Amino acid sequence: SPPPVVSARPPEFLLGHVLAGRLQLTQILGVGAYGVVYLAIDILTNTNYAVKALNKVGLEPRQRKFQKREIQLHYMANHHPGVVSMVKILESSDTTFVVLEYCPEGDLFSNITERGRYVGSDFLAKSLFLQILDAVEHCHNLGIYHRDLKPENILVTDGGKTAKLADFGLATSDRVTSDYGCGSTFYMSPECQQSNPRAFSSYASVPNDVWSLGVILVNLTCGRNPWKRACFEDTTFRAYARDRSFLPTILPLSQELNGILTRIFELDPSKRIDLQELRRLIVGCDRLTTTPQVQPITVPQQPITPPLSPLASIFQP
Repeated sequence: SPPPVVSARPPEFLLGHVLAGRLQLTQILGVGAYGVVYLAIDILTNTNYAVKALNKVGLEPRQRKFQKREIQLHYMANHHPGVVSMVKILESSDTTFVVLEYCPEGDLFSNITERGRYVGSDFLAKSLFLQILDAVEHCHNLGIYHRDLKPENILVTDGGKTAKLADFGLATSDRVTSDYGCGSTFYMSPECQQSNPRAFSSYASVPNDVWSLGVILVNLTCGRNPWKRACFEDTTFRAYARDRSFLPTILPLSQELNGILTRIFELDPSKRIDLQELRRLIVGCDRLTTTPQVQPITVPQQPITPPLSPLASIFQP
């Protein structure tokens, strides 16, 4: 695939810029391959938003198609409490600005690794995982398959108690796909890997997302990944493939959760657990880990951007 298009202007160029007469870009939140995410403030209401600026200049037709698909699929999915709200799309001659709900507590990755919020709290880990599962099922019911489920693409609010799915950059509406190596290596299913020779000429999008959810479940409960890559070159994955009781020897998993993970990490995608059954098993799982449990701490609720914001009256599609 062609390399990402790099804008001729530095990301800082747009700082201070005001969109639609009221949305001022105040800070850079992140820089990705295809765009920049800014913090913006509505100067009329003092409400914060995240604004994803996607460069339009010099894009090849294929890149422009991917950009439009990301916006379209996110817009289709965004009417759900577990998906980051898309408030409005604004266009300039060279940039598409996607105005999004702002989640000041950041992504799930930093909440797991830096704040240590979920390890030792099975209740919180279970609650958050079920929210993520519901958001993914909502997308699947709409014929949207995320293909890049990972903690970096899940934002949290409400003191870490609420999860919101974000970044539909690799999402597809194809139930069966041949886009190999799509996503992040830690979270890819075996059938999605760029192996040679490939075991499959194509793979199903639904069980691929289910696999990624399994890795996220291990992240939430254990604070680490089960393996670097789900392929037989990876010694940890190879040990799991040979012995389904292997993971509890290296991770503090309850036998109950290990049984569920075995259903998620089923090597044959056609036999992998579906989301409805997975929800039922997680709800009924009393202990996710063998880790000593910390008492839940009451955290003051953080104000979050409502799905229908003050901007909506001006920016309604």
